Amino acid sequence: MEEVQLTELTGKMTLDEKIEQMTQVTAAFINKEYSEGAVTGPFAGMDIAKVDASGAGSVLGEAGAAKLNKLQKTYMDNHRLQIPLLFMADIIHGYKTIFPVPLAIGCSWDTEAAESSARIAAREAAASGLHVTFSPMVDLVRDPRWGRVMESTGEDRLLNSLFAEAFVRGYQGENLKETDTLAACVKHFAAYGAPEGGRDYNTVDVSERELYEHYLPAYQAAVDAGANLVMTAFNTIDGIPATSNQPLLRGKLREEMNFNGVVISDWGAVQEAIPHGVAENKREAAKKSALAGVDIEMMTPCYLNHLKELISTGELSEGLLDEAVLRILQLKNKLGLFEDPYRGGDEEKERITLLHDTHKKKARELAADSCVLLKNKNEVLPLKKSTRAVLIGPFASSKDLMGAWSIYGEEKDVVSLTEGMTSLSSSVVTTEGSGIHSTNEALLEEARNKAEKADVVVLALGEHSEMSGEAGSRSQITLPQAQIQLAETVASLGKPIITVLFNGRPLDLNQILNLSDAVLEAWFPGSEGGHAVSELLYGERNPAGRLTMSFPYNTGQIPVYYNHYSTGRPKKSGTLEDRFLSQYLDVPNEPMFPFGFGLSYTSFTYKNMTLSGHTFTEEEPMEVTVDITNSGSCRGREVVQLYTQDLTGEVVRPVNELKDFRLVMLDPGETETVHFLVDATMFAYYHSDLSWSWDPGTVRIRVGRNSEDTQEATVTLTKTSKG
Repeated sequence: MEEVQLTELTGKMTLDEKIEQMTQVTAAFINKEYSEGAVTGPFAGMDIAKVDASGAGSVLGEAGAAKLNKLQKTYMDNHRLQIPLLFMADIIHGYKTIFPVPLAIGCSWDTEAAESSARIAAREAAASGLHVTFSPMVDLVRDPRWGRVMESTGEDRLLNSLFAEAFVRGYQGENLKETDTLAACVKHFAAYGAPEGGRDYNTVDVSERELYEHYLPAYQAAVDAGANLVMTAFNTIDGIPATSNQPLLRGKLREEMNFNGVVISDWGAVQEAIPHGVAENKREAAKKSALAGVDIEMMTPCYLNHLKELISTGELSEGLLDEAVLRILQLKNKLGLFEDPYRGGDEEKERITLLHDTHKKKARELAADSCVLLKNKNEVLPLKKSTRAVLIGPFASSKDLMGAWSIYGEEKDVVSLTEGMTSLSSSVVTTEGSGIHSTNEALLEEARNKAEKADVVVLALGEHSEMSGEAGSRSQITLPQAQIQLAETVASLGKPIITVLFNGRPLDLNQILNLSDAVLEAWFPGSEGGHAVSELLYGERNPAGRLTMSFPYNTGQIPVYYNHYSTGRPKKSGTLEDRFLSQYLDVPNEPMFPFGFGLSYTSFTYKNMTLSGHTFTEEEPMEVTVDITNSGSCRGREVVQLYTQDLTGEVVRPVNELKDFRLVMLDPGETETVHFLVDATMFAYYHSDLSWSWDPGTVRIRVGRNSEDTQEATVTLTKTSKG
C-alpha cells in the first residue's frame, strides 16, 4: 500500500477498531481453539481474560506455519477491513536451531557471526509464520546477580552497540518484504539492565548523564540500524515507569533519537503503573501510557477498556490514536502483509528450513568461538583422544544446554557433552556424580570409582537454565553446593581436573578454580553445544572467546566492571599499608577475570607499539600500530583490543574505555602488524550540561589482550593542527 492508502484506511476505522490494533494478546484470545475452548491456566485470572480481545491487532508467543496461517485466515474472515494480524515472538538466540545465549555470542567479539545467527533465526522463524522478534536486547549490564544478563552482550557500550546493529541487520535484511526476514524490536527502553540489587523488575536510578553516556548508545545504534519496534522497560527512569514516561518515550526516543517506528509495552507493563504507584487505576494507566507514546499494550486491557472513554471526555485526542495506529499499519505494510497476509509461513518451506545442516554448522562454529578458557594450568588442555577421561557431573549427559529464551528449541535436537566427546574419542566414560542441587552418596561413590581409573576428570557443572533469564535473579552466584561437593570428592584423588561450566551469567568461581586445573566457560552454547565444547577439549578448535562481562572475585564486589570512574583516593598497589583508600580489606578491587580476558592453546606476543606522533588533533588523527606474533605451537585467533583514558575532563572520566578491536588469525610463528586510527571523537563525552564534545589535554592509549594486560603510551590531544 502507498502511504496515502494507509492514511485512508486509518480514517475508515471505528474507534473500537483502532483500539484493537493497539492491543496485543496471545492466540487463545483470538481463537479459542488455541486454549481448548476457553482461556485457561495463568491467563484465566488476568484482566485481559475478562474482555473480548478477539479483534486485537497482534499476537505473541505462537509459532508454526500451519497454526499461524489458520489463525490469520480466521481473523481475516472476521475482520471488516481485512487488516492482517501481526505475529510476534521471543526469537532471542535462534528459533529451532539454537545459538549460544547472547552474552556468549558477545564473547565471540564477532559481529559478522552474530549477524549470521540472526539471519538464520529470521529465516527459520519466518518460514514458521512469524513477523516480529522481540530482539535484540541491548541493555548494558554490570550486575551478574540479574538473571537477564544472559540476554545482553555485556558491560561495554561500544560492543553492545556493534552487536545491536549486527542483530538488527541479521533479522531485517535489506527489505522486510523479503519473506525470510523478521522485524526487529529493540529492548528494553531504557536502562533495564541496571536494577538495584540485581533484582528483576526493580528500581533503576541512574543520572541523566550516565544514561546518555553508557545506557542509551546501544539503543541508538539499533534505531540507526533500522529497528522497526522498541519495547519499553519494566523499570522506572527518574522515578517514572518507562511505560508511562513521556519525557523518555516522546522526548528522548522519538525526538532526540529520531525513532519513528512502533513502541510496544512489555508484558503487562501498562497496568503495572498501578503497583508502581503512579496511576490510581487502569483508566489512569491507559491515559499515561497513551500520552507517553506506547502504541501497543501487551497482555492487559487498559486500552480496550478505557481509551474510548478518555477520548469521549476530551482527556485524549483521537488524533493521538490515529498516529499510533498509522505506525502499526506502516509496519504491517513494510512486512508486505496487505499483499500477502500469510507472508513467509509455509509448511513445506518450514520443513526444509528448520535445523538445516548449514544452520547447525553455523551454530556449532559460533558456540565454539563463544567459549572462554579461563584457566589452563600446566597445559592440561587440549586432551589427547587416547587419554582415558571420565566425564562427571549433572551436565555430562544433560540436554539443558540451550539456556533461557530458547522457547521453540527442543532438547531432542541438542547435542550433549557426552555425545560430543564420545563422537571424538572412544576413551570416555560418563557418570552423573550429582544432581544440579542434590547430592547422592551412591552417585558420589560411583563418580569416585570411575575417576580412580581415569587419567583425567572432566567435570560438567553449572546452572539449570531456569536459574538465569527473566526472573532468574540470585543473591549468591556460586555453583550449587552439591556440585562443589562433587568437585571436592573427585579432587581428593589427585587427578587432573578440567571443569566445563554451563551457565547464563558470570559466576563466583573461587571454590571451583582452586579445585580445577583447567576451566572452560561454555555458557549455554545451544543446539550444537556438545560438539562445539568437545572440539575445544580435544584441540580440534582453539578457544578464542574473550569476556564481555567481568567475573567478580565474589558477590560482595558487585557491581564490578572495567570502565569504572576514577576516585579521589584510588588504590595504588596490592597492599593494605595505606588504609584510607578506595579498597576492600578482604578482597582485591579487581575482578577475578577482567573484561576482554580469555586464554588460548597458543600464545601471542605484543611488540613494537608505535604511535605516529606525540600529539594529534581533530584534523590529524593518531595512527597506532602493534606487532602481534603467534609465539605458540598452533593456529589461533587473538582479539587485539584498543583502550583509551582521558586523564582530565570537565566531569570524572572512566579509567579505561574500549574504542576499537581487531580479530587476528595467525599461524605459529606468523606476525601481523595491526593498525588502529585514534581520532578526537573517541574522547568525546557528555559534559555536565549534557553537551557532547571532547576536551584538549593528556590522554592514554592502550593496546593489549584484555582490559588489564596492555601496553600504553601518553599523548596530547590538541584543538588545532600546528601551522
